[in-house]
Amino acid sequence: MIWSMFRPRPLGTALLLSSSLLCAGQTPKPSSPSAASNADLGINLATTGHCGEALPLLKRVMREAGAAEIKKKAGLLGLRCAMTHNQPYEAVDFLQILQRDFPSDPEVLYQATHAYSDLAIRASQDLLHGAPSSYQVHELNAEALESQGKWDEAAAEYRGILENNPKLPGIHYRLGRLLLSKPNPGPEVAREAKRNFELELGIDPQNAGAEYVLGELARQDSNWTEAVEHFSRAAKLDSSFAEAYLGLGISLVSEKRFPEAVAPLTTAVQLEPQNPVGHYNLAVALSRSGRREEADREFAIHRKMQEAAPQNTGASPQ
Repeated sequence: MIWSMFRPRPLGTALLLSSSLLCAGQTPKPSSPSAASNADLGINLATTGHCGEALPLLKRVMREAGAAEIKKKAGLLGLRCAMTHNQPYEAVDFLQILQRDFPSDPEVLYQATHAYSDLAIRASQDLLHGAPSSYQVHELNAEALESQGKWDEAAAEYRGILENNPKLPGIHYRLGRLLLSKPNPGPEVAREAKRNFELELGIDPQNAGAEYVLGELARQDSNWTEAVEHFSRAAKLDSSFAEAYLGLGISLVSEKRFPEAVAPLTTAVQLEPQNPVGHYNLAVALSRSGRREEADREFAIHRKMQEAAPQNTGASPQ
């Protein structure tokens, strides 16, 4: 569901390097740099613990090295040095180059995962120490509680923020999303969530997510007219919001406004071609609009998806 899309994930704390990069070597003599290339010298300095001297050389290797393996090794060692010596900006530089030049390398992706996790933890600690009474600290705490499934505690944090900052953008949306994420929220909780999304739009009329969730709530109540209005606004606010186009198309199909449903459903399948729900509903809209040949193509696509993943039939009740 859309209100769980942005739920925070737990952060890791370790930055590890494979044993292949931690090979032993002789400490080079800084007085004779001409005895080795920048790459050899930088790598040797890093592997023997001389990160202060190694970092400038490793950065130069990342800009100049031709051999991919040397560049990758230099980048991973530079990343380790920067992280262990508390130089986050240097670490980000190495990460950007590594991910640009080795986008599918499993070792690079693994190290990037841990590095970004460590950087996030350091940033949160800086926030806590630098502004312990700020609403951002409470918001961060609410996100952590939410990620642990502690719904009531997280909701209390968001409500506390709103008591002191009633017009703060985004908080009503987060609170509404959290309420709907609770197991078996019940009608009263759903009504409270809806009120929060409406309050959010009063503060930030450009919040496409709030419009979408209001549309989804209306669709679940079979209030097709209200659903169409909210989904339409969400799609206008964010032209890449595939779920908004899909919700709009499904609602129009449910109202039997088949020709009107074709355009948003076509956009939905263009944005998310692997979603069988979009293909099924587009096929229905085309078929009921007299466009049988196009409908057959969409039904065929949906059928192939069913065969590949039977649990994702995508059939939507009409």
